[in-house]
Amino acid sequence: MLPVEEIYTPLKSWLTQNATALVIAPPGAGKTTGIPLALLDAPWLAGQNIVLLEPRRLAARAAAARMAETLGEPVGQTVGFRVRGDSKTSAKTRIEVVTEGIFSRRILDDPSLEGVGCVIFDEFHERSLDADLGLAFARDAQGVLRDDLRLLVMSATLDGDRVLGLLEGAGRFESLGRSFPIDTHYLGRDQSLQMEQDVARHVARLSAKLTPENAETMLVFLPGQGEIHRVARFLDEKGVAPHIDVCKLYGAMDFKDQAHTLARNAPGRPKIVLATAIAETSLTLDRVSMVVDCGLSRLGRFDPARGVTRFVTERVSRASADQRRGRAGRTQAGDAYRLWDAEQDRSLIPFAKPEILETDLSQLALSLRLWGAKSTEGLALLDHPPKAAMDEAVKLLRALGAVDANGDLTGHGNAIAQLPMAPRLAHMLITAASYGAAEQGANLAVLLSENGLGGKSTDLDARLEALARDRSPKIAQARTLAQGWARQAQALVKNQPKQAGGARFSHHLLAECFPERIAKARGKPGEFVMANGRGVYVDAHDRLARESFLAVGDLGGGANRDRILLAAPLTEVEILSLFADRLEQETVLERNNGRFRAFDQTRLGGIVLASKPLEKIPADLLLRAEAEEIQQRGLNALNLPESVQTLRARVAFLRAQDNTWPDLSDTALLATLEDWLGPYAAGKSMLSLGGGIVSQALHNLLDYDQQRALDRLAPETWRMPTGSNIRIDYGAEGGPRVEVRVQELYGTQIHPVVGPNRTPLTLSLTSPAHRPIQITKDLPAFWDGAWAEVRSEMKGRYPRHVWPENPRDADPTTRAKPRGT
Repeated sequence: MLPVEEIYTPLKSWLTQNATALVIAPPGAGKTTGIPLALLDAPWLAGQNIVLLEPRRLAARAAAARMAETLGEPVGQTVGFRVRGDSKTSAKTRIEVVTEGIFSRRILDDPSLEGVGCVIFDEFHERSLDADLGLAFARDAQGVLRDDLRLLVMSATLDGDRVLGLLEGAGRFESLGRSFPIDTHYLGRDQSLQMEQDVARHVARLSAKLTPENAETMLVFLPGQGEIHRVARFLDEKGVAPHIDVCKLYGAMDFKDQAHTLARNAPGRPKIVLATAIAETSLTLDRVSMVVDCGLSRLGRFDPARGVTRFVTERVSRASADQRRGRAGRTQAGDAYRLWDAEQDRSLIPFAKPEILETDLSQLALSLRLWGAKSTEGLALLDHPPKAAMDEAVKLLRALGAVDANGDLTGHGNAIAQLPMAPRLAHMLITAASYGAAEQGANLAVLLSENGLGGKSTDLDARLEALARDRSPKIAQARTLAQGWARQAQALVKNQPKQAGGARFSHHLLAECFPERIAKARGKPGEFVMANGRGVYVDAHDRLARESFLAVGDLGGGANRDRILLAAPLTEVEILSLFADRLEQETVLERNNGRFRAFDQTRLGGIVLASKPLEKIPADLLLRAEAEEIQQRGLNALNLPESVQTLRARVAFLRAQDNTWPDLSDTALLATLEDWLGPYAAGKSMLSLGGGIVSQALHNLLDYDQQRALDRLAPETWRMPTGSNIRIDYGAEGGPRVEVRVQELYGTQIHPVVGPNRTPLTLSLTSPAHRPIQITKDLPAFWDGAWAEVRSEMKGRYPRHVWPENPRDADPTTRAKPRGT
């Protein structure tokens, strides 16, 4: 009896009267294969089918096989499956297991889901984009077209309350499952070893527990295919007992090899299975008694700024770590070995980020338009996509001609949407079909969408040649898939096909697929820059390293630049022809040894295809370039004389009291440089203008009345009682300021003021030797107060100078007393 059977009766009873339910059950409870079979005889399902969604092709095949085995039938009878490139169904099929992508396309083609009575979203906690979108569309259809459609969401680890909030009115059913005791061991990490060496060391030691008598399985979780191969190699070097089979399990494997790994262990032959996260859920492995978890997972992260999905290796989430641990206790007591310390458990994030927040959203944007929407607003989504990523997706669709300027689907976009692949690939395939080369385009689409096809060469031609020679079952399946795509694409092309462009046409198609990745050589061999401005490279000894231009199809992530994983050579002539409607003509300036030179350039994005020097620099271009340089260096680049700085300070003082005066601050003048100084350059360099011209340009920012009022309200100097003029510092802290010997102010009875608000001048009073005595904004008060003490001190220091008791009535002077007086 399956543990999940305890909820069969209440679940079936609920679905008799209600349309939506949530099932939470741990790994091994039997929900994937048990619940669909349990619902087959439900009265509300009469004459209709169940569609079960699985996150991966391998899981879909395995679930179909297990249910068919339970019924004692071959796959394709009551239970069938449909995945990309393969299917087994018949007129008798009542349960169809499909991948999430297949369902998303199906509901777009048939929103009412004719003939389907129940859709089951298995392993929903993985939160793939197709699962999220498929559920949102199904809920929409349930509310508008099919109120009788049953929707069932199932998961082992899920924030159930949050999902129930999304599925209003849904029933919640939870099975505790049947888990055997699991002992968890924290092994830590030996940082002196490579991760793969450390894993292999522990696996080799623990393999001593795998005896022929029990023929159990040790399941080892690793981030990706590369790590699996390296651990396998280290195990070969270390040596494991000859009775143990070392198997691999990852998505890009041939299905026969996957089936071999999933098969029951032969008598006396225990297994070590090196697997990716594909083995966390849905798959049944025989007699797993030990799990070794490296604690890492490889996930795709889309960078909208670069238009690249890069795969990063990250620590697993707590939910994922628990899933992996649980595999050790499905059928017997087991042990879980974690290659981290116990205290690190607390720092694990609860759940991995959903794909909708991390992936390229061009397919989502296209699907929304097929659904009759332009955004996810109003759809039943747990998380809505980031705006920046959605904007980038629509921008790409517009560049592909899939949507128009208003964001509406075009005829070409509708054709793209009919093909079961990413919009870029579909656009490329439609283009190939329009040239009568649909088969060539389909082969390229398969190569770009399926990992590992055609080997690992960076050269597209070498990959395609290897693909043509390969006669393996996996490649045969890929070839069949490509043939089907080619037929679909050709049927979508209504016009008479043009003639394809010869042997290098695949290069042109790759360029059409990724126009922003056209790359031009720069610097040493192997270094390139792409049209999007991003630097990329191949190894210096690579056959593509000395090409002038490349069409780049695949990239590996880097912090500052990316490695080219797949590309094809192009010529400048080919680029000019292929992208004639996207080329930009621009006149640019370059500064060398302090001098500007002008060039007429032809560009594709960030790469220059042609550059012709000009004898004369266009005046507007020189003006703009110099303005940018001055804005970067600041106004000091103009070598402003002191008179200009004084003028600016005077006007700033007046503007603080009356904002009708112009803003002559650095920020304002730099922002409007071309407007106020440009006319005075008259085709010459602004940097070469004299101070007098700059001063005149600034003066002319004042209107006629302001120019007349300037000297009255903010005079450049103040006339002292001695008849001398002294410069006023309008930029001083605390307001306009003058520094003056106190003797020159004798006889002054009213404190001097400036400005429309009669602002007192700050008087910095000094001794005959120009040493500071006092600072005041009220000279009469100084005479009446502090002067007596200052006079006494000054008489002692400077006895030859006049120090009257009543300075108000004394004559101002700059001289000492005559000798003998």
